[in-house]
Amino acid sequence: MIEDNMIEQTFRRFDGAFAPNTLRAYKADFKHLLYWCDEQKLDVTKLNRKDFASYLTHYADALSTSTIRRRLASISTILDLSGWDNPTSTSEAIITMKRIQRLKGSWQKQASPLTQSVLTKLLEVCDDSIAGQRNKVLLHLGYETMRRRSELCSFCFEDLILHPSGKVAIKLNYSKTDQFGAGKLLLISKGLHELINDWKKIAIDGHILRGIKANGALNKKLSPGSINIILQNLQSNAGLNIEPLLSGHSLRVGRALDLLEAGESLPKIMLRGGWKTESTVIRYLRAWELD
Repeated sequence: MIEDNMIEQTFRRFDGAFAPNTLRAYKADFKHLLYWCDEQKLDVTKLNRKDFASYLTHYADALSTSTIRRRLASISTILDLSGWDNPTSTSEAIITMKRIQRLKGSWQKQASPLTQSVLTKLLEVCDDSIAGQRNKVLLHLGYETMRRRSELCSFCFEDLILHPSGKVAIKLNYSKTDQFGAGKLLLISKGLHELINDWKKIAIDGHILRGIKANGALNKKLSPGSINIILQNLQSNAGLNIEPLLSGHSLRVGRALDLLEAGESLPKIMLRGGWKTESTVIRYLRAWELD
């Protein structure tokens, strides 16, 4: 199809300039706009302000406010970088978004927090099987480092670093907020270090978190999407009635809440979790913090 050819040609220019996950998200959002333009017989490279406002209005009922905002941001980036007309920041687009937000509200469902108490109950249903040992590492590593799913799956045994002081750290080579791969050291507990070393006797080398085949053999790497499935299976086995169901983001939110409860400052929580803006952290904490 001509649309698919245009998508490939457009995104070929961006290879290596963005993280793979970012490119996938941009491509999905741009494809959504491109198909709408095709239905309306419009040229995506020459959209005017009224056309784009119509696009936003068309999907106001079907999509959440946060999804529309995300698509608007993605589309704006692609149009700008491609040198095409960009109507995303015109007065019509701004007014349309404000109207949608007032009609639908902007509350965004947050991930359920996987706090220390929840972590303890999940660990209780992890046995000593290969999957059980892997899951123990996943839970502790996710909770202590507060990293995103793709970041957790990127950790390798060689990233473990033992400081002369006796402290142990794991190197995060790349993250959503570190697009140029400057890297960052994250302190971990000695208990987690020992747990990873015990797991290494099975996994040997390579990535720490591994997928497990039906015959018990290990894959080279655990896919980020598998983390949600693992956590939800553990939640079910533990008999925990939590809504929304646990997800990879639950580890970040839960640890942030525990740190807040322990009196940690907001700047330190942001530093630990890799958040750039206070507004993002405050939104998570405000959604779940109880007076």
